[in-house]
Amino acid sequence: MKKIIVPIDFSKHSEYALETAAIMAKKNNAEILALHMLEMANNMLIDSDDEQNMQAVFFMKLAEKKFKEFLERDYLKDVTVTPIVKHFKVFREVNDVAKEHNADLIVMGSHGASGLAEIFVGSNTEKVVRNADVPVLIVKQKPVDVTFETVVFACDFSETMIAPYLKLCQFFENSSSNLKLLYVNLPGERFKNSTEMEAAVANFLQKAEGNLDKLNEINYISDYTVEEGVFTFANIVGADLIAIPTHGRKGISHFFAGSIGEDIANHSTLPVITFKI
Repeated sequence: MKKIIVPIDFSKHSEYALETAAIMAKKNNAEILALHMLEMANNMLIDSDDEQNMQAVFFMKLAEKKFKEFLERDYLKDVTVTPIVKHFKVFREVNDVAKEHNADLIVMGSHGASGLAEIFVGSNTEKVVRNADVPVLIVKQKPVDVTFETVVFACDFSETMIAPYLKLCQFFENSSSNLKLLYVNLPGERFKNSTEMEAAVANFLQKAEGNLDKLNEINYISDYTVEEGVFTFANIVGADLIAIPTHGRKGISHFFAGSIGEDIANHSTLPVITFKI
């Protein structure tokens, strides 16, 4: 990991993201690209009127000053931080910045379920996740440690999950993280017996890994919803991070035959990292 993007809006949650990125940057000798999101109307940027131009320059300078002050944090000492200011619709441009700078990760702060009207319903976090080709780490609290010793990755082990699974493995290949692969079995029409679950997992591993070496390492849990199953299992194993697949502009993948993964990202108290299908 060489470059980490952190979108900044001056909230305490973007500071949580910045501090999380700082810890990760120090461990990986990585650079932080601090991206300030200055949203201005188009006419402010392209209008030839002198007064409009003066207002645009004023707001840009004011934001840049505030941005510089925001980045004066003790935890950023000895970390290479490159400030970037983007204007208008910047949340949809985060992926462009990631591509331009060959970034490995985007870290974003989120209020969590208690202070947010569902982060995946028209929010800026949603816009970033849905457009990002690189993994997006969503944090909701001040970081204590970002070692992520135990990571839970839940999916239905269909072939569409192979791409995010391989990205997950690549992302953590040089870490000491213990990856826990989880299948949540649901009641009713979605229920699968042991033979059916194991057959799906075997097909997945054969195509993803080329072997069945991890067949006995897959974890199975039964619950009424995917969300409850993931949280229960994460609690049992003492997980530090939950990983979920995303489906680009369609949002979080409706994996597990229709269950909505957004609920996991919305309601998890643990950090969540997304990987694009």
